[in-house]
Amino acid sequence: MAPQVAVAALVVKNGAVLLVRRGQEPGAGKWSLPGGRVEPGERLEDAVLRELEEETGLRGVVKGLLGISEYIEREGGGVKHHFVILIYRVDVAGGGEPRASGDAAGAAFVPLEEALRMELTHTAREALRVLLGNV
Repeated sequence: MAPQVAVAALVVKNGAVLLVRRGQEPGAGKWSLPGGRVEPGERLEDAVLRELEEETGLRGVVKGLLGISEYIEREGGGVKHHFVILIYRVDVAGGGEPRASGDAAGAAFVPLEEALRMELTHTAREALRVLLGNV
């Protein structure tokens, strides 16, 4: 399987991070950053804003690239999933509370310290560690 390009939005508001509960594999049931695959012909920043709105109902403004993560899941001697994930810092535009939609089974702002104790995806945990190192 060829690597797929994906994006994730790291949104922090009042000391809380926006997380979504994954409704599908990989990582179904775990908490993650809103995000997903980049569609053919779609610009990366457009993709992260689309995914944010699809999964949480919130609109955002890209503030910059936080980092890059890679997720590889192997199965039976082969590769089941391989994603290269670009993680963007995003600010919420306007108000509103997140509401899960799309392939997200839940969405909430969670205090940063509490988020680190949750069952997170690898990418979400990496992003929060980078964020804490930058604060």
